[in-house]
Order: sequence, then C-alpha cells, then structure tokens
Amino acid sequence: MEKPKTKDRQGIQSIEVGGKLLQALAANGRAMMLRDLAKAAGMPAAKAHRYLVSLIRMGLVEQDQTSGRYDLGSFSLELGLAAMGRLDPVRLATPILEDLCERLGETVALAVWGNHGATVVRLLEAGGPITVALRAGTVLPLASSATGRAFAAFFRSPYLRQLLEVEIKANAEANGTTLAAARRDMDGLLSEIRNQGIARASGSYSPGINGFSAPVFNQTGTMVAAITSLGPIGNFASDWDSNIAAAIRQAAQDLSHRLGYHEPGPA
Repeated sequence: MEKPKTKDRQGIQSIEVGGKLLQALAANGRAMMLRDLAKAAGMPAAKAHRYLVSLIRMGLVEQDQTSGRYDLGSFSLELGLAAMGRLDPVRLATPILEDLCERLGETVALAVWGNHGATVVRLLEAGGPITVALRAGTVLPLASSATGRAFAAFFRSPYLRQLLEVEIKANAEANGTTLAAARRDMDGLLSEIRNQGIARASGSYSPGINGFSAPVFNQTGTMVAAITSLGPIGNFASDWDSNIAAAIRQAAQDLSHRLGYHEPGPA
C-alpha cells in the first residue's frame, strides 16, 4: 500500500519575507543602505523598512545611526555561532562521500588530523576487483600519500612540520640524496598542490594505486578534513584536469560550504 504524498507544510509568510532581508545581508558581507537591501531582497523599500524595524527589535539586524546602513545584529551572530558549534564534518560528509563513491565507482575516504597525523575516519569501498589496503584508523604518511600531501600543503601545525621533516630525512637517506635537495623537492611538490587545490599520488603509497585528495575547510578557513579517492592506475586517471580530480575537488568544496566556508574572492 502506497503512503499518501506529503503536502507542503503551511508556514508564516511574514517570517519568510523577513528572512530574505537577512539572506541579503549575509550574502552581501557588509552593511547596506535601505534601497540596496530592499532591491537585493526583491521588495519595495517601504516594505523592507517595516520588516527591518521588527528585525532590529529582535537583535537580528542593527542600524548604524550615522550612516543609516543596516547590518546583521548580535542575535544573528549568536545564532550563527550556535549553528557552527553543531556542525560535524564526519556526519555532514557521509552523503557527499556516498554520492562521490557512486559516481566514481572507486574507494573514497574522509581523513582528519589526529594525535598521530592524517587519520582515516570514514571509508567507502566501491566493491571492485582490486581492494585498497585502507581502513578506518589508518594513519597515512605525509610525504607519499595523496591524503598526507593534502594535509602537508594546507594544514597548519607545528607537529605536522616535525613529522614531515622526519619523513623528508628518511626519504633523502633512502634515495641517496642530500637533505637540502629532498626539502626543495617537497617544497616544489607542495607549491604545485596549493596551486592545483588538490593533492595526488601515483603508486608512491600503495603500488599500482593512484590517489587524489582535496582539503576541506571550516568557516574560519582552517583545514579540518580531506576527501580522498583511490583506484588502480589503469582505471584511475592522475591528470590534474581529469574528471576524477574535478569530482573530488567539488565534493570537498561542497562539504566546506556546509561547514560555513566561503572561498575569498579576487583581491
């Protein structure tokens, strides 16, 4: 027996109209004159003014007495901070990871910075013939894995620099190169990753496996996680401009947006 279709719930139109003014202020990023605010909200200035009076009384909006411009009020700030405090990157990432795994048909993972480094906290396997040696709780190397390189390029931590230096020294000894040369190579690699907005690794962590990893940022612009996808070299393109790289970048951007991050515009 089919369930009856859910009808649209009735709301209070005046609250929705006032919400348009708040949305316009939030999107503009600065205080606004009445005429500009009304235009952005799609209503006459006289109507906007009536709603603004009530919003000011509630503390959602404030008006500068000198310039007459309107801006978000202290209560809007309290609401925003309360909402930010409830954001859980792992929970919010789950539907994004599921969609990415289905679209790519490859293993995807979410990693965060833990006590021992870049740590996998969520893993979705595509179920293909090749299994990636990865599981929740795995701590990934900074220098050789796509996930680790993403953290090395975008995450800021004195402890990370210490761990990375240990790996650079070990790689220099293993490859018979000088420490200075190994540092230059790593600096060049991280610079390229920052320019591309995504990290990659080809067979360096797991033989025969390619990987891409993109950073996830919160509302303060701090990296809080990395979205990674891995697949066999033959099927998993490692080009910077590949469809796989684009999909992973977009997934990371979507999660960053859900966490309140807004990419800065051009200077």
